[in-house]
Amino acid sequence: MEDDITAFVGLDVHKDSIAVAVADAGRAAPRFLGTCGPRVGELLKTLSRLGEAAHTLLAYEAGPCGFALARELHRQGWRCQVIAVSKMPRRPGERIKTDRRDALTLASYLRSGELTPVTLPDARDEAIRDLSRAREDAVRARLKARQQLKAMLLRHGMPYTGKTSWGSTHERFLARIAFEHPAQQIAWAEYRSAVLEAGQRVERITAALREQIAGWRFGAAVRALMCFKGIDFVAAVALVSELGDLHRFEHPKQLMAYLGLVPSEFSSGQSRSQGSITKTGNAHVRRVLVEAAWCYRYSARMSRPVTERQQDQPRSVCEIAWRAQLRLCSRYRRLSARGMHANKVCVAVARELAAFLWEAARLVQQPT
Repeated sequence: MEDDITAFVGLDVHKDSIAVAVADAGRAAPRFLGTCGPRVGELLKTLSRLGEAAHTLLAYEAGPCGFALARELHRQGWRCQVIAVSKMPRRPGERIKTDRRDALTLASYLRSGELTPVTLPDARDEAIRDLSRAREDAVRARLKARQQLKAMLLRHGMPYTGKTSWGSTHERFLARIAFEHPAQQIAWAEYRSAVLEAGQRVERITAALREQIAGWRFGAAVRALMCFKGIDFVAAVALVSELGDLHRFEHPKQLMAYLGLVPSEFSSGQSRSQGSITKTGNAHVRRVLVEAAWCYRYSARMSRPVTERQQDQPRSVCEIAWRAQLRLCSRYRRLSARGMHANKVCVAVARELAAFLWEAARLVQQPT
């Protein structure tokens, strides 16, 4: 830690309260300062007993309260870190958990340098990430609405037997549906209206995303990732908004580990045992990568959508994207030929895809 820090403050942040503890520089036991309200002004009153902000370092765990508290403390001149919960040291013997203990533990670990801070996103970066996640929620809501509509048809012996749902043929089928009882017809109309509204919501958010990306500092990275097979606009925005500046990962293996795509390991002595992937880190990015990996089960080729997305993009990025196709399509076939389960093959391909995306994004991103 910095040599000028004389007080290390742990904050256990909740919606209605903040528990505050401090560990002074040295080896003295941390002490509890008390609990205050969730507003920054109330917290600053408690912190005023510690002396100058320049010699104080604060930390709280990442969670549902987000980064608003850290940003406001920075504006007030305080140094504050948001800590990765998944990398917090844990004592196996501890079975008592209170706000007071959590704050004291944070202060102690902060002083000893055992905490790992997360990257604090820029306000606009976080705004675009929120919009991307809102679209993800809207897609899930649309899926649920569609399932409810289909369930009603199935209950009444009228399932759709066509090949593809929600296309023009399916819509004509739905338009012909009619129920004898007025109550059922009202229910049917409400289900259809819910599906329509859910679809319009997805379209609105997608249009808003395209508008916001136009002047975004990571817009070039979004366009670069769209050069890859399986990465369309929505997937590229999700990846970039969640990962931010990829220069913070010095090697692609660090990115793979961050995304939880590396195998877990339980080794001791001469025995070495590897298990399933760790699934640590950002689940949103991991899901997008695994979904994209399914596209590499086909042979490598320049399809029309990929060719259109590569228009006006740097040649070096397009070369990386083609190299990724050749490598990953071949790897998918080899692993499948060995009898490996398709889901495991996709995870292996997703892990390598992350490395290619890391390489391409760093070519167009400016280090921050």
